[in-house]
Amino acid sequence: MHPFIEYRDRLDAYRPVADGRLGDDRFVELVARLDAEVASVDGDGFAVTPLRAAPELAAAARFDGELFVKDETGNVAGSHKARHLFGTALGLLVDEELGAARASRLAIASCGNAALAAGVVAAALERTLEVFVPTWADEWIVHRLTELGATVTRCPRIEGEAGDPAYLRFREAVEGGARPFSVQGTDTPSAFDGGRTLGWELGDQLPGGVGPGDHLYLQVGGGAMATAASLGAPEARLFPVQAEGCAPLRRAWDRLVADGFDLDRAAAEPDRYMWAWEAEPQSAATGILDDITYDWLPLLRRTHETGGQPLVVAEPTIVLANELAVATTAIPVSHTGSAGLAGLLAQVETGEAPTGGRAIVAFTGVAR
Repeated sequence: MHPFIEYRDRLDAYRPVADGRLGDDRFVELVARLDAEVASVDGDGFAVTPLRAAPELAAAARFDGELFVKDETGNVAGSHKARHLFGTALGLLVDEELGAARASRLAIASCGNAALAAGVVAAALERTLEVFVPTWADEWIVHRLTELGATVTRCPRIEGEAGDPAYLRFREAVEGGARPFSVQGTDTPSAFDGGRTLGWELGDQLPGGVGPGDHLYLQVGGGAMATAASLGAPEARLFPVQAEGCAPLRRAWDRLVADGFDLDRAAAEPDRYMWAWEAEPQSAATGILDDITYDWLPLLRRTHETGGQPLVVAEPTIVLANELAVATTAIPVSHTGSAGLAGLLAQVETGEAPTGGRAIVAFTGVAR
């Protein structure tokens, strides 16, 4: 089953079909053609990823309830990020089918998996891709991006400049005419389209569906994945997870709570609640070290609406979560990919985990 075909009538990219400007057959053809090109680049196209009960992991985590793992490590380019980029690419193709100018120059800022996913999908689209990465970006990923035809720019921090330098250089490229091809909804709203497929799959795979008693633990960097997945599984209580070495989301939450949780005020005065993390971000979960949680407003809205709260976990818990994940499930998940599990471990320690309930985590990226 192909998620972008199975759930197509829920996608924003499908609206031209719903309003009669494009035929359903043509939409399905666009999905199939793009997927075939992705497979030619990466070896496989898209399919629904597995959701598995993980009783051994639950026992190792001392969690008194049912634990389910959504395994994204076998997805295109080895992570959930390709969902976002495929959704964005599909939106581009639909727009161009309806007469929009061809978006020939694409750009993204990323420290790893998002860049790799963008490289694969951009190659499938046969478009030029500019990738802006931190100085410490993984050499294998940089090499693979070059193989895929992307132009990679390493971005050092500049004294006196606040925020992620890779993101700042990306914004300069966009201002210079590049098309955003990122996983942040703030820059690329269509990124939510593919991200929601993860939540829709959860709803169909979890026994009895996702309900209000289920706790969903999802790690957060820029915030798009947790936001989109929660929109796809709206009944679950959402717990976004960040590392103590970079936790701007919880900081914004605490200030919002102190101000009576006025989201209208937050939207009108965003700098009062969200700003770049001052210290050098640090964690073994390098993929969630975004200086700013770009999609913080919709993410905190979803968190508040579901009765969850953002969690900040200590670095030893990030490391332990990965050790337990790999040892008990045999899934080759990275520290970033298992960081959501660290949120559950932290709640077990404080007694806040759903005793006798169900917890869901996503292992979002493969270790390289």
